[in-house]
Amino acid sequence: MFTVLTRQPCEQAGLKALSRTPAIITLVVLLLSVVVLVAITLIQFHHKEVLLPGLKYGIVLDAGSSRTTIYVYQWPAEKENNTGVVSQTFKCSVKGSGISSYGKNPQDVPKAFEDCMEKVKGQIPAHLHRSTHIYLGATAGMRLLRLQNETAANEVLARIQNYFKSQPFDFRGAQIISGQEEGIYGWITANYLMGNFLEKNLWHMWVHPNGVETTGALDLGGASTQISFAAGEKVGLNTSNIMKVSLYGYVYTLYTHSFQCYGRNEAEKRFLAILVQDSPTKTNIINPCYPRNYVTTLTGGYIFDSLCTADLRPVNYDPDDIITFEGSGDPSLCREKVAFLFDFKACHDQEACSFDGVYQPKVKGAFVAFAGFYYTASAFNLSGSFSLKAFNSSTWDFCSESWSQLPLLLPRFDEVYARSYCFSAHYIYHLLVNGYRFTEETWPQIHFKKEVGNSSIAWSLGYMLSLTNQIPAESPLIHLPMDPPAFMGILAFFTAVALLCLVFLACLYASSRKQRRSQHAFDHTVDSE
Repeated sequence: MFTVLTRQPCEQAGLKALSRTPAIITLVVLLLSVVVLVAITLIQFHHKEVLLPGLKYGIVLDAGSSRTTIYVYQWPAEKENNTGVVSQTFKCSVKGSGISSYGKNPQDVPKAFEDCMEKVKGQIPAHLHRSTHIYLGATAGMRLLRLQNETAANEVLARIQNYFKSQPFDFRGAQIISGQEEGIYGWITANYLMGNFLEKNLWHMWVHPNGVETTGALDLGGASTQISFAAGEKVGLNTSNIMKVSLYGYVYTLYTHSFQCYGRNEAEKRFLAILVQDSPTKTNIINPCYPRNYVTTLTGGYIFDSLCTADLRPVNYDPDDIITFEGSGDPSLCREKVAFLFDFKACHDQEACSFDGVYQPKVKGAFVAFAGFYYTASAFNLSGSFSLKAFNSSTWDFCSESWSQLPLLLPRFDEVYARSYCFSAHYIYHLLVNGYRFTEETWPQIHFKKEVGNSSIAWSLGYMLSLTNQIPAESPLIHLPMDPPAFMGILAFFTAVALLCLVFLACLYASSRKQRRSQHAFDHTVDSE
């Protein structure tokens, strides 16, 4: 006789509930995951602006001392306040010299723009012409003309204003920007193009890059040169060269200085004036920086009519005097003579000083050298980063060549530029090494570049970004709806809960399997009996 053991009803119900537990826990985990994803999605699109799709355009005229360059910029309308989305689509160099050369005949300045402006009109869809802003910023050439003849400078600007008001674009004015503004805008351009202000994080939001340093900017124009870099918090703020610049809600302590009359062209005029001053004969001059066997004649007015050389004019100066310069191609003497353009002794051995007694904190970090810096290095087949030794070696090799050899060395031969590259190289050496205090160790941190991607490194882009408010001082794009620590805490909480649920699910599953094995063994024992 034997007894059949059967499961009690409550035991059967418990096992059924237990068997359903994994499905319930799985559902809970999925729900929690959905909640986390929804939270991230809401945060990601919390500040997304609703703008009409399509492209927007901006035009900037860089009216430099030696030439005017027109830039056309383009960006997606729906991403107007993002970073890294503005790109240069067109560039045109206006024929002739800079607008400051029209001081005596301002009525002729509009004609110079016509060819380039016709090309610009073809680059922008006609239906967007009226909504496209156009800006003109004039730099050191016009700053000098305003100091020399303010009436002439105002007349040149007035003629430009009248011309562009007749164009189909939304002209926003022509103005002479300060040297400090030129330096800051150049710094903004370089760092904007390199993506140093903002980057996309894990949730595709624009945030300040963690640990990314900004890049200093070195600009060499025709009439002035600028240096700008983030100087850190320890520098004194009691100088006009230190500025607090707020971009996208992040404050930068920026050192910037513009040296008037230290642009490449004006510096060379001062150099020629010194050679004339030191020469026993005032009409036949030996120039150690010109190539061997090169001879040229220049008028006295070409050299001495500039405000930068006014204090070097000889007695009984006549602007029509003809002065003959003969090159000797002597790199050692050239370097020695060029040093006289700078007053290095005015710093009195102060560490925080460049030249002419101008305050400057110690340079640090990476720099980008553009405009005249890049073009001079490029003539020596140098670009990007290279050693000071390589620069000096290339300078000596180039400066030792005769005039007849230069067309073979230069890919694009132009007499005015070719004769002056040797001077430019020695000038750059003194400016960067003895002036800004770059050393053999820090020189390789200078990157000689013309553009980033397809966009030129020039102050013009920073100028447009500032005037169109595309780099606001405070931007909601980099702020989460809650503080980052709070957001990370909540995200960590949900993650921990999800993990605990998974552990609990694993335990229940293991317990369920153990219970089923025990029950299976029990049933097998009963059946065998």
